[in-house]
Amino acid sequence: MPPAESDEPLAQPLPEQDVWYVSYGSNLSELRLAAYIEGGVPPGGKRENPGARDATSPRRDLPVDLPGALYFAGHSPQWHGGVAFYDHDAEGGPTAARAYLVTAHQFADIAAQEMYRVPQEGDPLAEVVIGGIDGGRHHVGPGHYETLVEVGQLEGVPMLLFTAPHGMDHVDHTQPSEAYLAMLAAGLRESRQWDDDDIEAYFDRVVPQGRREEP
Repeated sequence: MPPAESDEPLAQPLPEQDVWYVSYGSNLSELRLAAYIEGGVPPGGKRENPGARDATSPRRDLPVDLPGALYFAGHSPQWHGGVAFYDHDAEGGPTAARAYLVTAHQFADIAAQEMYRVPQEGDPLAEVVIGGIDGGRHHVGPGHYETLVEVGQLEGVPMLLFTAPHGMDHVDHTQPSEAYLAMLAAGLRESRQWDDDDIEAYFDRVVPQGRREEP
């Protein structure tokens, strides 16, 4: 993966308003992401998602390795355990991720649904994405997945993800459930053609030691 040109990149207008949405958690699964784009209840989910205003599928997707660390925190009532977050400044990578080529407005609509909001016209996050992110980081709010991070560029197009505002050393780590890990595993198989041994080796490295929570 091409690295960012500097630790604090200057904002640049986006060519044709395209971005790479980079997923490192349950949206590694194409079916899971489809619920945020097309609408509906995703596999393993309970909540109906309205979908993006533009329901066109991502034009491309590629496996990418991120230099920072994956960690699990919080307790999701949907997944019955911790969920994945990414700390771009921490050691412990690489983090296996999947980059989807979408429009800036689609990215904003995906982010809105992750933040339990309804996609709408005039979303200020879309304008932030279109205008470029000064310093490579933008805080939408204090909640989970409300911090937008530019992690580099791919083919000249910004790679964006959302995560928690805090780093991995400033929060208690929790165990993900087997159901949540199964969703991550599905995405790793799809995007990287990993077998069970590859996936187990990755989980052994990134999942906290101890028993994984059962749903």
